[in-house]
Amino acid sequence: MLLPDYYEFCCRVKIVAGHDALEKIPELLTERGAKRPLIITDKGVASAGLIDIVSAAQKDRLFADLIADNVPPDSDLRVVNQLAKLYKENDCDAIIAVGGGSVMDTAKGVNIVVSENAEDLMAFSGVGALKRPLKPLIAVPTTAGTGSEVTQVAVIKDHEKHLKMAFGSYFLLPDISVLDSRMTMTMPPLITAMTGMDALSHAVEAYYCLQKNPLSDAHSLAAVRMIYHYLPIVAENPSDRNARLSMAVGACLAGIAFSNSMVGLVHNLGHATGSVCGVPHGICMAIMLPYGLEYNMHKREEAIAGLLLPMAGEAIYRETPPAQRADKVVSLIRQLNADLNTITGGRHARFFKEVKDREGKPLVPREVLPQIARAALSDGASIYNPEDTDYEDNLMVLEAAWEGIPLDRNKIKRG
Repeated sequence: MLLPDYYEFCCRVKIVAGHDALEKIPELLTERGAKRPLIITDKGVASAGLIDIVSAAQKDRLFADLIADNVPPDSDLRVVNQLAKLYKENDCDAIIAVGGGSVMDTAKGVNIVVSENAEDLMAFSGVGALKRPLKPLIAVPTTAGTGSEVTQVAVIKDHEKHLKMAFGSYFLLPDISVLDSRMTMTMPPLITAMTGMDALSHAVEAYYCLQKNPLSDAHSLAAVRMIYHYLPIVAENPSDRNARLSMAVGACLAGIAFSNSMVGLVHNLGHATGSVCGVPHGICMAIMLPYGLEYNMHKREEAIAGLLLPMAGEAIYRETPPAQRADKVVSLIRQLNADLNTITGGRHARFFKEVKDREGKPLVPREVLPQIARAALSDGASIYNPEDTDYEDNLMVLEAAWEGIPLDRNKIKRG
């Protein structure tokens, strides 16, 4: 294997995983000298009873029970500032984030404001603005998808200005990630499928994008093995504790991988589709993943072929001729989407023309594809994609993903 001339890898997060991992939180807080944490979550997590599980697991050992459940589905600058004020007014000394990606991003934003004793979060946007460690942050994910519990980025939206601001720093990494099977047991099959495909897209793109390296590769392959095997199991049997914990660990591994290796076309076009049409991120990832593989195969065929081993096992890997292994990976991912579509009663979309709103109206009309293709040009994920993309490339891929047909690889402009 040809090693890259230079690479970096970092994961400073202590990971605590198990069926009773929540019980470790008081000890973890004490180790960091914290006595009064602010619990940040959203109303969906709270109404599902997950905060009650966190509280019950403490057995009256949690020093404070200050809970803020007003995080919106899309992180909000105003909410960050409100929670920072709440933290300061109550003399809190740590943050426990219980939720999905928006909760994690919000908690990271709050941590910046309170740690820097700042008034304006925007002063710390971009990469490298933070110069010192922040307050203790414990991340308790309630989905097995985003990997935010082990990433060094946060995205906060200023809804008044219609802008999304990115924050990046090693100091944004949570101190501790607590993976407990109880936290994902209430996820219905559709959300399980969407978030699981998000995690799989992280692992797969991390394995073939430009910043891949031996350390990220190890995490990617382990994540692919776990997610591909356990996702259909847990979607069909939501109460399977072992499968739930395996998915949580797999998503965490994928988060570590892509935060060091980055992502490419799948996220590039997925971000743009979500922004223009409001399609849930996990659905965008599920639909786009086979197309990212097809688009980049001429430059990353060997790497993509290597994914067949953790997905299908040694016997099928050996039986498949080397020249067919990469295509076999694409077909297995398409079949996984089809299986999840069946498990969810047709609600897990396989291509964009299947994506509907609650009233059954298309969320991605074909006529908006040019707008999405243009929007993708300003998304940073394109930088790390193995093959270059332009407007025509983006539109070609989107049209195939809308119709649900394989990509015509002869039309790819090869750089």
